[in-house]
Amino acid sequence: MGLYSGPLKRGLDIVLSALLLLLLLPCVGAVALAVRLVLGRPVCYREERAGRCGRPFTIVKFRSMTDKRDGTGHQLPDEQRLGAFGRTLRRTSLDELPQLLSILTGDMSLVGPRPLPLRYVPRYTPRQATRLLVRPGLTGWAQVHGRNALAWPDRLELDARYVEMMARWYAPFIDAWIVLLTVAQVTWQAVTGRGIAATGTSSMPEFMP
Repeated sequence: MGLYSGPLKRGLDIVLSALLLLLLLPCVGAVALAVRLVLGRPVCYREERAGRCGRPFTIVKFRSMTDKRDGTGHQLPDEQRLGAFGRTLRRTSLDELPQLLSILTGDMSLVGPRPLPLRYVPRYTPRQATRLLVRPGLTGWAQVHGRNALAWPDRLELDARYVEMMARWYAPFIDAWIVLLTVAQVTWQAVTGRGIAATGTSSMPEFMP
């Protein structure tokens, strides 16, 4: 990896995530209150994900699903627990706002492959595993090329290509372009709902090679 992918990118992550947290603090507070009123506690959803070099870290999102269970006490499928409020959070990507703290602490970057569950790591091919060479991101190359509507092989290949591009001289321009495309995509998905989930699921199916 080049100079940009190391200290320079990390410095930008710190400055930009801190600035965004300050600017979006009222929005973060409003979303947290809305989740508390509509879905109750806990306000946030936490899950262990694979970070840089496969190291585990806890990702935090605003909760978007209820805890509804069937008569035997088992949790209902995601599709049945995701209501209109939760869909709105996901369409607008407001559920992702707490991850700005993960960027500030160094677990994530503003741009990079999205952090996936730890159980996926042994399933990657050697090329797919290169996605772990950089910090996972709030947005990324795969996200602006279709997000969850992409099939797993296509999505992971785009992540691998992104890692390759981070060693090039134009790496900063790639990240800037991804950020610009993300703003446009979030606006588009908020209106259309496209890209949020794979067909027939509430997000993405399990990755199985």
